[in-house]
Amino acid sequence: MDVARVRGQGSGEVAGAVSVRRRRGRWWAAGLVMATCLSGGGPRAAAMAQPATTDHVLIISGASGSPEYATRFHTTATTLLDAVTRAGLPAANAVWLAEDPARTSGRASGRSTKVEVERALAGLATGSKPGDQILILLLGHGSHEGPESRINLPGPDITAAELARALLPLADRRLAVVNAASASGDFIPVLSARGRIVVTATKTSLERNETRFGEFFAQAYAGDGADTDKDGRVSLLEAYVFARREVARLYERERHLLTEHALLDDDGDGRGTEEPAATAGDGRLARTFVLGARTVARGSTTPARTDASTSTNPRVVGLVAERDSLERAVAALRARKATMTDAAYETELERLLVAIAERTQAIRAQESAPPPDLSIGNRQATEPDARVWGPVPGGMA
Repeated sequence: MDVARVRGQGSGEVAGAVSVRRRRGRWWAAGLVMATCLSGGGPRAAAMAQPATTDHVLIISGASGSPEYATRFHTTATTLLDAVTRAGLPAANAVWLAEDPARTSGRASGRSTKVEVERALAGLATGSKPGDQILILLLGHGSHEGPESRINLPGPDITAAELARALLPLADRRLAVVNAASASGDFIPVLSARGRIVVTATKTSLERNETRFGEFFAQAYAGDGADTDKDGRVSLLEAYVFARREVARLYERERHLLTEHALLDDDGDGRGTEEPAATAGDGRLARTFVLGARTVARGSTTPARTDASTSTNPRVVGLVAERDSLERAVAALRARKATMTDAAYETELERLLVAIAERTQAIRAQESAPPPDLSIGNRQATEPDARVWGPVPGGMA
């Protein structure tokens, strides 16, 4: 986003400083404070900062029906697993239930039976906290219509209505369900809820041919082609747009009639949109749903430096955390829209979007600059300001 194209000024402020002392032959960090102070906040807001949220991914690959589909589901699942772990997601938070775990080289943690799927969803409810982000990706073949639409699993299938009931304990999480199976379109009206993202590979249950959406959706997180705003991260909206575009290109190259039309619903009205927008209606929630703290270039095993957990630049650490907090604030604002006037909502939304754009530009500027020199020869640059930090107990060694 270009800040110059958005009216108004962001009101977020950053209070931050780093001091390093040498004590008994070792360097000690005396402190690092980087806090987002929204709506006229100040240093006091840093002490009131909410605990960080956690991301979770659950991949369910159903009955394949043939070795070709089994291979395709395996590739899609591992592509997404690798991408989200490189993006900073703990391996324990990325779970894959497969048709035949014995053939996944230990990557899958269980079999994708109905019982195991329901157990995994119950585990997410107890193993996550309100505000956590959860992505559920369904891969396979679907059938039937309406609430009885289902995805085929080894053994008894799970219907849309049964999945909706299993998701009830996750109502206060930021939840995204991506059903990449065939005949998946009727899942949207059944799963739709305020504050939830639902994506289907088809627009109705009548589109029953094989689907390719899931493959490109996973690839969106594995490479940099989906990152249209070039902020180093891929939102769910960007992944959706990328997958939908690549599906159309594939069908065109193969000279086949397009038999899958993906939909996205995230405003809770139970009606999906083929081409969601980031500013109105469907797409606004998906725009702020970002897994991990960064993405990585295709084939890379090194995390991008914009991740707060790996950057060597303390300013980047704070700026990334601030941007994440602002994006959560946008999602919370959207949930309150019905209680606000249109003018108040648009004013606050604009303020938050401007602040996000400012943080993104600041991150880029910091990442292009050399990291701060904390060597002994650069003591002057790293000496703490006693007016900010006060004296260090014990003095200097």
